[in-house]
Amino acid sequence: MKNKTFVSAAFALLVLLVCFPACRADSPPSQDPFEAQVDELFKDWDTPESPGAAVAVLKEGDVVFSKGYGSAQLEYGIPITPATVFHVASVSKQFTAFAVTLLEHQGLLSLDDDIRTHLPEVPDFGRTITIRHLIHHTSGLRDQWEALAMAGWRLDDVITRDHILTMVKNQKELNFDPGERYLYCNTGYTLLGEIVGRVTGQTFSAWTAENIFEPLGMNRTHFHDNHELVVTDRAYSYGPNEEQGFRKSVLSYANVGATSLFTTVEDLLKWAQNFMDPKVGGPEVIEQMQELGVLNSGRKIPYASGLGIRDHRGVHMISHGGSDAGFRTWLGIFPDQGFAVAVLSNLGSMSPNRLGLQIVEMYLEADMRPAPKQKGRETHRSERKVAEVDPMVYEVYAGRYLLDDGTALEIVKEGDRLFAVHSAQGKAELFPETIARYFLKDADMVITFHPDKDYYVERLTVVSNGRPMQGKRSQSKPLGEAQMKALVGDYFSEELQTVYSIEIRDGKLAAIHFRHGVIPLIWTEGDTFTGRRWFFRKLEFQRDTNGRVNGFLLTGGRVWKLRFNKRRHW
Repeated sequence: MKNKTFVSAAFALLVLLVCFPACRADSPPSQDPFEAQVDELFKDWDTPESPGAAVAVLKEGDVVFSKGYGSAQLEYGIPITPATVFHVASVSKQFTAFAVTLLEHQGLLSLDDDIRTHLPEVPDFGRTITIRHLIHHTSGLRDQWEALAMAGWRLDDVITRDHILTMVKNQKELNFDPGERYLYCNTGYTLLGEIVGRVTGQTFSAWTAENIFEPLGMNRTHFHDNHELVVTDRAYSYGPNEEQGFRKSVLSYANVGATSLFTTVEDLLKWAQNFMDPKVGGPEVIEQMQELGVLNSGRKIPYASGLGIRDHRGVHMISHGGSDAGFRTWLGIFPDQGFAVAVLSNLGSMSPNRLGLQIVEMYLEADMRPAPKQKGRETHRSERKVAEVDPMVYEVYAGRYLLDDGTALEIVKEGDRLFAVHSAQGKAELFPETIARYFLKDADMVITFHPDKDYYVERLTVVSNGRPMQGKRSQSKPLGEAQMKALVGDYFSEELQTVYSIEIRDGKLAAIHFRHGVIPLIWTEGDTFTGRRWFFRKLEFQRDTNGRVNGFLLTGGRVWKLRFNKRRHW
């Protein structure tokens, strides 16, 4: 009996391996001249043992390329095909913005409505937030994912619409006045989806299905507002795992608007075609969708209605990417050429944006300007040569520097070697390219010191991945034990209903949370510290008029200065 079972299993595995390449595509073999080049881009993932991607190309109304690479579900070896359904993360936002714009053209709302007209439970912050602010990420609201993470949530928790609405209801302050700045905010798009539901009397999922997906023939597409819903042919989400190759990256969202669109590459191309030949919404809606947001100052931002608008090598491009759990997605539309590319992946280390643009350049090279040379990166880091420098000069550079982004960089001389210790990213050795210019071998980072006429160095410049930052030498002394003890205690956020305990661990401060565990705090300057978590970047202790610590302000990337009050222990 055991032998029969073994033979049956082996035969089933053999059939799967033999049919895997042939089973990938639903459509006949492609006659596209760029097929071999696209295959080459995705060859590293084109195996049953790897997550991968689905790719489709639209040209002048026809799908000229459509193919899958890798596995949709590693546990069962199910291949990705053009019919595989992906969670597309923030590519969802353009559909939400389209729904609101369509409702405005139907006279059911105005983009200049105060959102409290439709969502009265949103707090009155003393400033009017309009629907237009939500669309263009200029509302000042705190981002839902970052605020929930600060509160102790994991992003693989089940996060529902009600959880997010409760978070918004409890928000005490805005990051900034509405219209003053552009700061990407998922909360705004969740609220847009809620507004659609309240204005129409239908769920957002039902209304978009009836008014967008069905008219466009997007039959494999829906907004996924129920994490328990069974979806046939769906891809599962993975991330890289050094020990075993890949790990599952769980996603259990039950909220829509900012995310949670489930679709296929070919359905997305039907949506892209509507930008070039509008069947739903008409030309007026499509044109309005591409209008850039405008700040109170009159400055335009490069973001429209859930869409990034820019030129790529002289060609007008409408695009957006997405990233949730292990899903990485990108849709690029080139209306002047009647062209579009969709790349949907279920592997967190893949870059559909980069791969998608490489595909675009294959097809549209004749329409594009020559590729520009990358300024400031004339020498690739692998080609940089280490110069001979007297290590004595390192004494001049050693010290602590405060960077523009609020973090600190410490330059340390150890024997004849020089190291950079970043408050959020750790320690790395520096190698001299010249006497004043140093580079990292394992990262795209260059540090240049600027000595004055007396050879004293007060300033440096850090260029990381092409982004420059200035640093100024700090004159402050590190905190002593008595100073650190004054900061110890429990700190409570009324807004998030959560507590962080500040403790001294191994001679250093740390923030302790019952779900997040220990978050080391690295002293930056004065009462300011850096935390090594994506949602816990900057902590500023606050003092009363007598100099006693009474709280701290916590800042991440999209949540600014959220107040925690120090609890008194009697």
